[in-house]
Amino acid sequence: MIGYSHRGMAMQVKKHTKSDIVDQIYEKSGLDLKDVRVVVDLFLEEVKKSLENDLSVELRGFGTFEIRDRKGRAKARNPKTGATVSVESHAVVAFRSGKELKASVWSIPSNRTEEKPS
Repeated sequence: MIGYSHRGMAMQVKKHTKSDIVDQIYEKSGLDLKDVRVVVDLFLEEVKKSLENDLSVELRGFGTFEIRDRKGRAKARNPKTGATVSVESHAVVAFRSGKELKASVWSIPSNRTEEKPS
């Protein structure tokens, strides 16, 4: 799959989907696949409910999900159409990585997915 970076450069997008994660947990745990799916879905639903109730979700060693306010703007631009639109103030989900997660990805090269311009 080809995507584009914020600089407009083509890059290869690598994904690990929820289904992939469920399969990995299933293979490692020996639990029933249906049960693993239910637990993963319940976990994600609890994270979502917490955020909807303006509670941050802290997963020690992994990171913290939290709600942040995004200020509205009178002159924003729709990137698809180029039309000028106004955007009201709204909440967004933010993720801050934890110390252990930061350490585990530190050595990944920063230019790993950007292709060189021809």
